[in-house]
Amino acid sequence: MDKFSDMAMFIAIVKYRGLAIAGRELGLSPATVTARLQSLEARYGVKLLNRSTRHVSLTDAGELYHKACLEILDNVNETENLLRSGIKEVKGSLKISAPNDIGKQYILPILSDFCKDYPNVVPYLYLNDRTSNIAESGMDIVIRYGELTDSSLISRRLSHSQRVLCASPAYLVENGTPLTPEDLMHHNCLAMLRHHEELKTWYFQGKDKKATISITPKRFSDDGEVIRHWALEGAGIALKSILDVQADINNNRLVTLLDDYMKNFNASTSSTNLNVVYISKKYQPKRIRLFLDFLHEQFPQRVASH
Repeated sequence: MDKFSDMAMFIAIVKYRGLAIAGRELGLSPATVTARLQSLEARYGVKLLNRSTRHVSLTDAGELYHKACLEILDNVNETENLLRSGIKEVKGSLKISAPNDIGKQYILPILSDFCKDYPNVVPYLYLNDRTSNIAESGMDIVIRYGELTDSSLISRRLSHSQRVLCASPAYLVENGTPLTPEDLMHHNCLAMLRHHEELKTWYFQGKDKKATISITPKRFSDDGEVIRHWALEGAGIALKSILDVQADINNNRLVTLLDDYMKNFNASTSSTNLNVVYISKKYQPKRIRLFLDFLHEQFPQRVASH
C-alpha cells in the first residue's frame, strides 16, 4: 500500500475512534486494518496509538503523525483539484465551529457571502459552546472566547469583547433592579454549564470595587443562545458577552446591569475576547486563507451594524 492510503486509513481510525469502524468505512476487514497499522508503526519505529478492546487514543508520536496526515492529504486534494480544473479554482470543504450566538448572528451571514464569491467551497458550520480538542476535531477553523494554551495552534483575535450582566425590562419591572453584586443572590440568575460544571461563581471588578458572588441559578444550559433566549423572555439575569447581546441592548430588548462593576470584568486568567483558532500549517489551503482574510475584514463591519 502507498503512504497516502496509509495516511487516509490512519485519519479514519482517529475520526471513528476504532479500527473496526474505520475498516467498515473504508471497505477493509479489521484484520487488514490491524496489519496495516502494525506495518505503519514498524516502518517508523514508533507506537502511534494506544489500543484496547474498546478504545483507541493517540500517542504523542501519533498526534504528530495525525496532524501531518491531515495537512498533507488536504494539500494533495487541493493540488488534484487545481490540475483537474486547469485553473486556480477555490473549492473543497471548509469546516468551521463557532458558539451558537456568534455563529448565527455573525458567522452565518459572513459565510453565506463568502460562498457567493466561491460557490465551489462546501461549508460545514458546527454551532456549539464546547471547547474540544481542535487537533482531533477535524475543524479547519474554530471560533471561541478566550485563549487556548496549545502551542501547535494559531490564535488571532477576531474582536474585543467584554462581559455584561443583562435582563429584560419586564423582568426588572417585576423583580426590581440589583444595585450591588450581593443583590444577585436574591434574583433569578441564568448560568452556563461547561463540561457539566455549573458556573455558579460570578466575579466583579469595577474601578475600586471587587466582589465574588456565589449565585443560586434558577436555570442552567450548556448553550449560550439558550441563556440569551431565557433572558429575553424575562426568566432572569444573564452573564453574557457584549457581542452576543449588543443588538438586543440597542433595541431595548435587554438592559445592562451593574455596569460600574463590569468595566474590568474578567472571570478567569484567560481573555474574554473572541478569537479565531486554527492548526498551524506551512501550506494552508487557499480556501482557508481566503476565508480567514474575509472573516477579519467583515466581522468588524457586522459588529458595527448591530
